[in-house]
Amino acid sequence: MTITHNYADSLSSLGQVITPTPLKEMQLAFFNASLAQEIGLDKHIDSSETLLPWLLSPVTPFTKKAFAQKYGGHQFGQWNPELGDGRGLLLCEVANSHGETTDLHLKGAGPTPYSRHADGRAVLRSTLREYIGSEALHYLGIPSSRSLAMFTSGETVYREQPEMGAMMIRTAPSHLRFGHFEYFYHARQTDRLDALFDFAFTHHFQQCKSAYNPHKAMLKAIVLRTARMIALWQTHGFVHGVMNTDNMSIHGITFDYGPYAFIDNYKANAVFNHSDYSGRYAFNQQPGIALWNLNALAHAFSPFVSIEEIKETLSLFETTFISQYQKAMTERMGLPATQEGVGLMQGFIAMIEDEQQDYTLSFRRLALSLSQQTQSQLPIRDFFVNREKFDSWYTAYQGAVVNRDTLAFNPSFIPRTHILQQAIERAENGDLTLAQQVLKASSTPYNAQWDNDDIAMPPKNSNQVSLSCSS
Repeated sequence: MTITHNYADSLSSLGQVITPTPLKEMQLAFFNASLAQEIGLDKHIDSSETLLPWLLSPVTPFTKKAFAQKYGGHQFGQWNPELGDGRGLLLCEVANSHGETTDLHLKGAGPTPYSRHADGRAVLRSTLREYIGSEALHYLGIPSSRSLAMFTSGETVYREQPEMGAMMIRTAPSHLRFGHFEYFYHARQTDRLDALFDFAFTHHFQQCKSAYNPHKAMLKAIVLRTARMIALWQTHGFVHGVMNTDNMSIHGITFDYGPYAFIDNYKANAVFNHSDYSGRYAFNQQPGIALWNLNALAHAFSPFVSIEEIKETLSLFETTFISQYQKAMTERMGLPATQEGVGLMQGFIAMIEDEQQDYTLSFRRLALSLSQQTQSQLPIRDFFVNREKFDSWYTAYQGAVVNRDTLAFNPSFIPRTHILQQAIERAENGDLTLAQQVLKASSTPYNAQWDNDDIAMPPKNSNQVSLSCSS
Protein backbone atom coordinates (compact mmCIF):
# COMPACT_ATOMS: atom_id res chain seq x y z
CA MET A 1 0.00 0.00 0.00
CA THR A 2 2.24 2.73 -1.34
CA ILE A 3 2.11 6.01 -3.19
CA THR A 4 4.39 6.03 -6.23
CA HIS A 5 5.29 8.28 -9.15
CA ASN A 6 6.11 5.58 -11.67
CA TYR A 7 5.13 7.56 -14.75
CA ALA A 8 7.02 10.69 -13.71
CA ASP A 9 10.08 8.63 -12.74
CA SER A 10 10.13 6.19 -15.68
CA LEU A 11 8.91 8.49 -18.46
CA SER A 12 10.25 11.86 -17.40
CA SER A 13 11.01 12.81 -21.01
CA LEU A 14 7.36 12.28 -21.99
CA GLY A 15 6.12 15.39 -20.20
CA GLN A 16 7.08 17.75 -17.44
CA VAL A 17 6.84 18.02 -13.66
CA ILE A 18 4.54 20.95 -12.80
CA THR A 19 3.38 22.19 -9.40
CA PRO A 20 -0.41 22.58 -9.30
CA THR A 21 -1.71 26.14 -9.01
CA PRO A 22 -4.47 26.24 -6.36
CA LEU A 23 -7.66 28.20 -6.89
CA LYS A 24 -8.64 30.96 -4.47
CA GLU A 25 -10.76 30.01 -1.47
CA MET A 26 -10.86 26.30 -2.35
CA GLN A 27 -13.28 24.12 -0.41
CA LEU A 28 -13.91 20.39 -0.53
CA ALA A 29 -17.38 19.82 -1.96
CA PHE A 30 -17.43 16.03 -2.44
CA PHE A 31 -15.21 13.18 -1.26
CA ASN A 32 -15.70 9.57 -2.33
CA ALA A 33 -14.72 7.76 0.86
CA SER A 34 -15.65 4.29 -0.42
CA LEU A 35 -13.47 4.77 -3.51
CA ALA A 36 -10.59 6.03 -1.36
CA GLN A 37 -10.80 2.82 0.65
CA GLU A 38 -11.09 0.66 -2.47
CA ILE A 39 -7.92 2.05 -4.06
CA GLY A 40 -5.94 2.08 -0.80
CA LEU A 41 -5.74 5.84 -0.34
CA ASP A 42 -7.37 5.63 3.08
CA LYS A 43 -4.10 4.16 4.39
CA HIS A 44 -2.32 7.43 3.56
CA ILE A 45 -4.79 10.15 4.50
CA ASP A 46 -6.36 10.51 7.92
CA SER A 47 -9.62 11.95 6.56
CA SER A 48 -11.04 13.93 3.68
CA GLU A 49 -9.66 17.03 5.42
CA THR A 50 -6.16 15.89 4.46
CA LEU A 51 -6.83 16.27 0.74
CA LEU A 52 -6.84 20.05 0.51
CA PRO A 53 -3.61 20.61 2.49
CA TRP A 54 -1.93 18.00 0.28
CA LEU A 55 -2.88 20.04 -2.80
CA LEU A 56 -1.92 23.40 -1.31
CA SER A 57 1.63 22.44 -0.35
CA PRO A 58 4.24 21.86 -3.09
CA VAL A 59 6.08 19.10 -1.19
CA THR A 60 3.36 16.52 -0.52
CA PRO A 61 2.99 13.10 -2.25
CA PHE A 62 0.33 14.73 -4.47
CA THR A 63 2.31 17.75 -5.61
CA LYS A 64 6.04 17.06 -5.46
CA LYS A 65 6.07 15.16 -8.77
CA ALA A 66 2.78 16.23 -10.35
CA PHE A 67 3.25 15.52 -14.04
CA ALA A 68 1.82 16.97 -17.26
CA GLN A 69 1.80 14.27 -19.93
CA LYS A 70 2.51 14.90 -23.61
CA TYR A 71 0.34 13.30 -26.31
CA GLY A 72 -1.44 14.08 -29.56
CA GLY A 73 -4.75 13.06 -31.02
CA HIS A 74 -7.11 12.90 -33.97
CA GLN A 75 -9.71 15.58 -33.27
CA PHE A 76 -12.80 15.24 -35.45
CA GLY A 77 -10.65 13.10 -37.72
CA GLN A 78 -7.79 15.57 -38.08
CA TRP A 79 -4.35 14.87 -36.60
CA ASN A 80 -3.26 17.38 -33.95
CA PRO A 81 0.22 16.93 -32.45
CA GLU A 82 -0.12 20.00 -30.19
CA LEU A 83 -1.92 18.28 -27.33
CA GLY A 84 -1.08 17.23 -23.79
CA ASP A 85 -2.27 17.77 -20.23
CA GLY A 86 -3.29 21.39 -20.65
CA ARG A 87 -5.34 21.64 -17.47
CA GLY A 88 -4.65 18.38 -15.69
CA LEU A 89 -1.79 16.80 -13.81
CA LEU A 90 -1.01 13.21 -12.88
CA LEU A 91 -0.48 13.50 -9.13
CA CYS A 92 0.67 9.97 -8.28
CA GLU A 93 -0.25 6.32 -8.35
CA VAL A 94 -1.63 4.57 -5.29
CA ALA A 95 -1.69 0.81 -4.70
CA ASN A 96 -4.21 -1.13 -2.60
CA SER A 97 -3.73 -4.32 -0.60
CA HIS A 98 -4.32 -6.43 -3.74
CA GLY A 99 -1.46 -4.75 -5.55
CA GLU A 100 -3.83 -2.92 -7.92
CA THR A 101 -2.50 0.50 -8.89
CA THR A 102 -4.67 3.54 -9.58
CA ASP A 103 -3.77 6.94 -11.01
CA LEU A 104 -4.85 10.10 -9.20
CA HIS A 105 -5.26 12.96 -11.66
CA LEU A 106 -6.10 16.58 -10.86
CA LYS A 107 -8.26 18.47 -13.36
CA GLY A 108 -8.26 22.26 -13.38
CA ALA A 109 -4.73 22.41 -11.97
CA GLY A 110 -3.62 25.55 -13.79
CA PRO A 111 -1.43 26.19 -16.84
CA THR A 112 1.10 23.66 -18.15
CA PRO A 113 3.42 23.68 -21.19
CA TYR A 114 0.53 22.11 -23.12
CA SER A 115 -2.18 24.65 -22.22
CA ARG A 116 -1.85 26.37 -25.63
CA HIS A 117 -2.22 29.85 -24.09
CA ALA A 118 -5.30 28.80 -22.09
CA ASP A 119 -5.68 29.19 -18.32
CA GLY A 120 -5.52 25.49 -17.44
CA ARG A 121 -8.66 25.80 -15.36
CA ALA A 122 -11.94 23.94 -15.12
CA VAL A 123 -15.32 25.43 -14.27
CA LEU A 124 -17.89 24.21 -11.78
CA ARG A 125 -20.31 23.34 -14.58
CA SER A 126 -18.02 20.87 -16.37
CA THR A 127 -16.45 19.56 -13.16
CA LEU A 128 -19.78 18.70 -11.56
CA ARG A 129 -20.98 17.06 -14.77
CA GLU A 130 -17.87 14.85 -14.92
CA TYR A 131 -17.95 14.04 -11.21
CA ILE A 132 -21.54 12.81 -11.40
CA GLY A 133 -21.34 11.32 -14.90
CA SER A 134 -18.35 9.09 -14.25
CA GLU A 135 -19.85 7.73 -11.04
CA ALA A 136 -23.18 7.16 -12.81
CA LEU A 137 -21.57 5.06 -15.52
CA HIS A 138 -19.61 3.06 -12.96
CA TYR A 139 -22.79 2.12 -11.10
CA LEU A 140 -24.56 1.28 -14.36
CA GLY A 141 -21.79 -1.25 -14.93
CA ILE A 142 -20.07 0.69 -17.72
CA PRO A 143 -16.26 0.88 -17.36
CA SER A 144 -15.25 4.44 -16.52
CA SER A 145 -12.77 6.70 -14.83
CA ARG A 146 -14.09 7.57 -11.38
CA SER A 147 -14.42 10.59 -9.14
CA LEU A 148 -12.50 10.86 -5.87
CA ALA A 149 -12.95 14.47 -4.85
CA MET A 150 -14.30 17.80 -6.07
CA PHE A 151 -13.34 21.28 -4.90
CA THR A 152 -15.25 24.52 -5.35
CA SER A 153 -13.66 27.94 -5.16
CA GLY A 154 -14.27 31.65 -5.03
CA GLU A 155 -12.26 32.23 -8.21
CA THR A 156 -13.84 33.32 -11.47
CA VAL A 157 -12.86 31.49 -14.65
CA TYR A 158 -13.75 32.94 -18.04
CA ARG A 159 -15.27 30.81 -20.79
CA GLU A 160 -18.11 32.05 -22.98
CA GLN A 161 -19.01 33.98 -19.83
CA PRO A 162 -17.60 34.29 -16.30
CA GLU A 163 -18.05 31.05 -14.32
CA MET A 164 -17.01 29.61 -10.99
CA GLY A 165 -13.70 27.74 -11.00
CA ALA A 166 -13.48 24.20 -9.64
CA MET A 167 -11.12 21.23 -9.48
CA MET A 168 -11.57 17.49 -9.22
CA ILE A 169 -9.40 14.46 -8.59
CA ARG A 170 -10.33 11.58 -10.84
CA THR A 171 -9.01 8.03 -10.79
CA ALA A 172 -8.25 5.53 -13.54
CA PRO A 173 -6.03 2.45 -13.97
CA SER A 174 -3.83 4.85 -15.93
CA HIS A 175 -4.20 7.98 -18.02
CA LEU A 176 -2.63 6.44 -21.11
CA ARG A 177 -4.63 7.49 -24.15
CA PHE A 178 -4.60 6.36 -27.76
CA GLY A 179 -3.03 9.76 -28.42
CA HIS A 180 0.06 8.96 -26.33
CA PHE A 181 1.11 6.18 -28.68
CA GLU A 182 0.03 8.08 -31.77
CA TYR A 183 2.12 11.11 -30.87
CA PHE A 184 5.44 9.37 -30.33
CA TYR A 185 4.86 7.20 -33.41
CA HIS A 186 4.06 10.12 -35.73
CA ALA A 187 6.84 12.23 -34.20
CA ARG A 188 9.21 9.35 -35.03
CA GLN A 189 10.53 9.38 -31.48
CA THR A 190 11.27 5.66 -31.51
CA ASP A 191 13.09 5.53 -28.19
CA ARG A 192 10.22 7.25 -26.39
CA LEU A 193 7.60 5.07 -28.09
CA ASP A 194 9.55 1.99 -26.98
CA ALA A 195 9.74 3.36 -23.43
CA LEU A 196 5.99 4.00 -23.46
CA PHE A 197 5.27 0.44 -24.59
CA ASP A 198 7.66 -0.95 -21.96
CA PHE A 199 5.87 1.06 -19.28
CA ALA A 200 2.46 -0.16 -20.46
CA PHE A 201 3.60 -3.79 -20.49
CA THR A 202 5.20 -3.53 -17.05
CA HIS A 203 2.37 -1.74 -15.28
CA HIS A 204 -0.82 -2.50 -17.22
CA PHE A 205 -0.45 -5.42 -19.65
CA GLN A 206 1.70 -7.90 -17.76
CA GLN A 207 -0.42 -10.74 -19.14
CA CYS A 208 0.63 -9.80 -22.69
CA LYS A 209 4.37 -9.99 -22.09
CA SER A 210 4.49 -13.79 -22.36
CA ALA A 211 2.58 -13.87 -25.66
CA TYR A 212 4.32 -14.85 -28.90
CA ASN A 213 3.90 -11.21 -30.01
CA PRO A 214 3.31 -9.03 -26.93
CA HIS A 215 2.42 -5.96 -28.99
CA LYS A 216 -0.23 -7.84 -30.93
CA ALA A 217 -1.60 -9.21 -27.65
CA MET A 218 -1.79 -5.69 -26.23
CA LEU A 219 -3.57 -4.34 -29.31
CA LYS A 220 -6.04 -7.22 -29.14
CA ALA A 221 -6.75 -6.49 -25.47
CA ILE A 222 -7.41 -2.82 -26.26
CA VAL A 223 -9.69 -3.72 -29.19
CA LEU A 224 -11.76 -6.13 -27.09
CA ARG A 225 -12.03 -3.78 -24.12
CA THR A 226 -13.08 -0.89 -26.33
CA ALA A 227 -15.71 -2.99 -28.14
CA ARG A 228 -17.26 -4.06 -24.84
CA MET A 229 -17.35 -0.50 -23.52
CA ILE A 230 -19.02 0.83 -26.68
CA ALA A 231 -21.58 -1.98 -26.54
CA LEU A 232 -22.57 -0.83 -23.07
CA TRP A 233 -22.73 2.82 -24.16
CA GLN A 234 -25.18 1.81 -26.88
CA THR A 235 -27.14 -0.39 -24.47
CA HIS A 236 -27.80 2.50 -22.10
CA GLY A 237 -28.26 5.30 -24.62
CA PHE A 238 -25.07 7.10 -23.63
CA VAL A 239 -23.56 9.64 -26.02
CA HIS A 240 -19.95 10.58 -25.26
CA GLY A 241 -19.98 13.54 -27.62
CA VAL A 242 -16.29 14.00 -28.43
CA MET A 243 -14.60 10.69 -29.27
CA ASN A 244 -11.28 12.18 -30.33
CA THR A 245 -8.39 9.71 -29.99
CA ASP A 246 -6.91 11.77 -27.17
CA ASN A 247 -10.12 11.05 -25.25
CA MET A 248 -9.85 7.27 -25.68
CA SER A 249 -8.29 5.14 -22.94
CA ILE A 250 -6.21 2.03 -23.64
CA HIS A 251 -8.10 0.42 -20.74
CA GLY A 252 -11.45 0.53 -22.51
CA ILE A 253 -12.96 2.88 -19.94
CA THR A 254 -15.12 5.94 -20.51
CA PHE A 255 -12.78 8.87 -20.33
CA ASP A 256 -12.75 12.68 -20.58
CA TYR A 257 -16.35 13.67 -20.01
CA GLY A 258 -17.31 16.76 -21.98
CA PRO A 259 -20.61 17.23 -23.85
CA TYR A 260 -21.95 13.81 -22.84
CA ALA A 261 -25.64 13.03 -22.47
CA PHE A 262 -28.07 10.17 -22.08
CA ILE A 263 -30.74 10.10 -24.76
CA ASP A 264 -34.21 11.13 -23.60
CA ASN A 265 -36.67 10.71 -26.50
CA TYR A 266 -34.98 8.07 -28.60
CA LYS A 267 -33.28 9.28 -31.75
CA ALA A 268 -30.64 7.00 -33.23
CA ASN A 269 -28.59 9.85 -34.68
CA ALA A 270 -28.74 12.05 -31.58
CA VAL A 271 -25.95 14.65 -31.34
CA PHE A 272 -25.39 16.79 -28.23
CA ASN A 273 -22.04 18.45 -28.95
CA HIS A 274 -22.78 21.83 -30.55
CA SER A 275 -19.36 21.72 -32.24
CA ASP A 276 -20.20 18.46 -34.03
CA TYR A 277 -21.72 20.02 -37.14
CA SER A 278 -21.45 16.87 -39.27
CA GLY A 279 -22.76 14.44 -36.64
CA ARG A 280 -19.45 12.58 -36.59
CA TYR A 281 -19.97 11.62 -32.95
CA ALA A 282 -23.71 10.92 -33.11
CA PHE A 283 -25.08 8.09 -30.98
CA ASN A 284 -25.36 5.63 -33.87
CA GLN A 285 -21.88 6.53 -35.15
CA GLN A 286 -20.07 5.61 -31.93
CA PRO A 287 -19.25 1.98 -32.82
CA GLY A 288 -17.82 2.99 -36.20
CA ILE A 289 -15.83 5.87 -34.71
CA ALA A 290 -14.40 3.57 -32.04
CA LEU A 291 -13.12 1.26 -34.79
CA TRP A 292 -11.75 4.28 -36.70
CA ASN A 293 -9.91 5.35 -33.55
CA LEU A 294 -8.52 1.85 -33.02
CA ASN A 295 -7.24 1.89 -36.59
CA ALA A 296 -5.50 5.21 -35.86
CA LEU A 297 -3.96 3.71 -32.72
CA ALA A 298 -2.88 0.59 -34.60
CA HIS A 299 -0.42 2.63 -36.69
CA ALA A 300 1.72 2.96 -33.56
CA PHE A 301 1.83 -0.85 -33.36
CA SER A 302 2.94 -1.25 -36.98
CA PRO A 303 6.68 -1.38 -36.17
CA PHE A 304 5.96 -4.50 -34.12
CA VAL A 305 2.91 -6.11 -35.76
CA SER A 306 2.44 -6.92 -39.45
CA ILE A 307 -0.31 -5.21 -41.45
CA GLU A 308 -2.14 -8.51 -41.88
CA GLU A 309 -2.00 -9.17 -38.14
CA ILE A 310 -3.28 -5.66 -37.44
CA LYS A 311 -6.21 -6.17 -39.83
CA GLU A 312 -6.94 -9.53 -38.21
CA THR A 313 -6.90 -7.96 -34.75
CA LEU A 314 -9.07 -4.99 -35.71
CA SER A 315 -11.59 -7.36 -37.28
CA LEU A 316 -12.34 -8.64 -33.78
CA PHE A 317 -14.00 -5.34 -32.92
CA GLU A 318 -17.18 -5.79 -34.94
CA THR A 319 -17.91 -9.36 -33.88
CA THR A 320 -17.15 -8.56 -30.22
CA PHE A 321 -19.25 -5.40 -30.26
CA ILE A 322 -22.25 -7.10 -31.88
CA SER A 323 -22.19 -10.11 -29.57
CA GLN A 324 -21.77 -7.96 -26.44
CA TYR A 325 -24.47 -5.51 -27.52
CA GLN A 326 -26.99 -8.22 -28.40
CA LYS A 327 -26.27 -10.07 -25.17
CA ALA A 328 -26.72 -6.94 -23.04
CA MET A 329 -29.84 -5.76 -24.85
CA THR A 330 -31.63 -9.10 -24.85
CA GLU A 331 -30.70 -9.50 -21.19
CA ARG A 332 -32.35 -6.14 -20.48
CA MET A 333 -35.54 -7.48 -22.02
CA GLY A 334 -35.45 -11.00 -20.58
CA LEU A 335 -35.05 -12.47 -24.07
CA PRO A 336 -32.76 -15.22 -25.33
CA ALA A 337 -29.80 -14.00 -27.39
CA THR A 338 -31.19 -15.82 -30.43
CA GLN A 339 -32.29 -14.53 -33.81
CA GLU A 340 -35.86 -14.30 -32.50
CA GLY A 341 -34.78 -12.48 -29.35
CA VAL A 342 -32.62 -10.00 -31.27
CA GLY A 343 -35.45 -9.39 -33.73
CA LEU A 344 -37.90 -8.59 -30.92
CA MET A 345 -35.34 -6.28 -29.32
CA GLN A 346 -34.85 -4.42 -32.58
CA GLY A 347 -38.62 -4.19 -33.04
CA PHE A 348 -39.00 -2.54 -29.63
CA ILE A 349 -36.31 0.02 -30.39
CA ALA A 350 -37.94 0.79 -33.74
CA MET A 351 -41.27 1.42 -32.00
CA ILE A 352 -39.85 3.76 -29.39
CA GLU A 353 -37.98 5.68 -32.08
CA ASP A 354 -41.05 5.95 -34.31
CA GLU A 355 -43.02 7.41 -31.41
CA GLN A 356 -40.12 9.33 -29.85
CA GLN A 357 -40.55 7.53 -26.55
CA ASP A 358 -38.06 8.04 -23.73
CA TYR A 359 -35.30 5.45 -24.08
CA THR A 360 -34.47 4.66 -20.44
CA LEU A 361 -38.05 4.94 -19.21
CA SER A 362 -39.38 2.66 -21.97
CA PHE A 363 -37.06 -0.16 -20.90
CA ARG A 364 -37.87 0.40 -17.24
CA ARG A 365 -41.61 0.28 -17.96
CA LEU A 366 -41.12 -2.93 -19.92
CA ALA A 367 -39.26 -4.47 -16.98
CA LEU A 368 -42.01 -3.35 -14.61
CA SER A 369 -44.63 -4.91 -16.89
CA LEU A 370 -42.79 -8.24 -16.73
CA SER A 371 -42.52 -8.13 -12.95
CA GLN A 372 -46.21 -7.15 -12.69
CA GLN A 373 -45.32 -4.14 -10.56
CA THR A 374 -47.75 -1.95 -12.48
CA GLN A 375 -50.68 -1.68 -10.10
CA SER A 376 -50.05 2.03 -9.47
CA GLN A 377 -48.96 2.77 -13.02
CA LEU A 378 -50.47 2.89 -16.48
CA PRO A 379 -50.03 -0.29 -18.51
CA ILE A 380 -47.07 0.08 -20.82
CA ARG A 381 -49.30 -0.09 -23.92
CA ASP A 382 -50.98 3.16 -22.86
CA PHE A 383 -47.77 5.06 -23.53
CA PHE A 384 -47.88 4.10 -27.22
CA VAL A 385 -50.00 5.81 -29.84
CA ASN A 386 -50.08 2.84 -32.20
CA ARG A 387 -51.43 0.35 -29.67
CA GLU A 388 -52.37 -2.22 -32.28
CA LYS A 389 -48.75 -2.43 -33.39
CA PHE A 390 -47.56 -2.53 -29.78
CA ASP A 391 -50.04 -5.26 -28.84
CA SER A 392 -48.89 -7.42 -31.75
CA TRP A 393 -45.27 -6.98 -30.73
CA TYR A 394 -45.99 -7.53 -27.04
CA THR A 395 -47.83 -10.80 -27.69
CA ALA A 396 -44.80 -12.15 -29.54
CA TYR A 397 -42.53 -10.75 -26.85
CA GLN A 398 -44.41 -12.47 -24.01
CA GLY A 399 -44.12 -15.75 -25.87
CA ALA A 400 -40.35 -15.44 -26.13
CA VAL A 401 -39.42 -14.13 -22.67
CA VAL A 402 -37.15 -16.43 -20.67
CA ASN A 403 -36.56 -14.17 -17.64
CA ARG A 404 -39.27 -12.01 -16.11
CA ASP A 405 -37.03 -10.45 -13.46
CA THR A 406 -35.18 -7.79 -15.44
CA LEU A 407 -35.41 -4.73 -13.17
CA ALA A 408 -31.75 -5.17 -12.19
CA PHE A 409 -30.77 -4.55 -15.82
CA ASN A 410 -32.96 -1.49 -16.43
CA PRO A 411 -32.13 1.62 -14.44
CA SER A 412 -34.81 3.79 -12.99
CA PHE A 413 -32.39 6.72 -12.82
CA ILE A 414 -29.84 8.23 -15.17
CA PRO A 415 -28.32 11.71 -14.73
CA ARG A 416 -30.33 13.52 -17.37
CA THR A 417 -28.99 16.74 -18.82
CA HIS A 418 -31.81 18.93 -17.54
CA ILE A 419 -31.47 17.71 -13.94
CA LEU A 420 -27.69 18.14 -14.12
CA GLN A 421 -28.23 21.71 -15.28
CA GLN A 422 -30.55 22.37 -12.35
CA ALA A 423 -27.94 20.95 -9.97
CA ILE A 424 -25.25 23.14 -11.56
CA GLU A 425 -27.32 26.32 -11.26
CA ARG A 426 -28.02 25.67 -7.60
CA ALA A 427 -24.39 24.77 -6.92
CA GLU A 428 -23.29 28.05 -8.49
CA ASN A 429 -25.45 29.73 -5.85
CA GLY A 430 -23.83 27.76 -3.06
CA ASP A 431 -26.48 25.03 -2.73
CA LEU A 432 -25.15 21.50 -3.29
CA THR A 433 -28.21 19.62 -2.00
CA LEU A 434 -29.61 18.74 -5.45
CA ALA A 435 -26.14 17.71 -6.66
CA GLN A 436 -25.85 15.45 -3.62
CA GLN A 437 -29.24 13.93 -4.38
CA VAL A 438 -28.31 13.34 -8.02
CA LEU A 439 -25.06 11.74 -6.92
CA LYS A 440 -26.92 9.47 -4.51
CA ALA A 441 -29.37 8.43 -7.22
CA SER A 442 -26.46 7.85 -9.63
CA SER A 443 -24.94 5.39 -7.16
CA THR A 444 -28.24 3.47 -6.82
CA PRO A 445 -29.66 3.66 -10.36
CA TYR A 446 -31.68 0.44 -10.23
CA ASN A 447 -33.42 1.27 -6.95
CA ALA A 448 -37.21 1.36 -7.18
CA GLN A 449 -37.30 4.51 -5.03
CA TRP A 450 -36.57 6.56 -8.16
CA ASP A 451 -39.47 5.14 -10.20
CA ASN A 452 -41.82 7.95 -9.27
CA ASP A 453 -39.32 10.57 -8.19
CA ASP A 454 -39.16 13.85 -10.10
CA ILE A 455 -35.37 13.60 -10.17
CA ALA A 456 -35.63 10.63 -12.56
CA MET A 457 -38.32 12.00 -14.86
CA PRO A 458 -37.65 13.08 -18.46
CA PRO A 459 -37.64 16.81 -19.20
CA LYS A 460 -41.03 18.39 -19.89
CA ASN A 461 -39.52 20.11 -22.93
CA SER A 462 -38.57 17.49 -25.50
CA ASN A 463 -36.27 19.78 -27.50
CA GLN A 464 -32.81 18.27 -27.85
CA VAL A 465 -30.14 20.09 -25.85
CA SER A 466 -26.82 21.30 -27.25
CA LEU A 467 -23.68 21.16 -25.12
CA SER A 468 -20.25 22.68 -25.49
CA CYS A 469 -16.93 20.84 -25.32
CA SER A 470 -16.24 22.74 -22.11
CA SER A 471 -19.35 21.10 -20.64
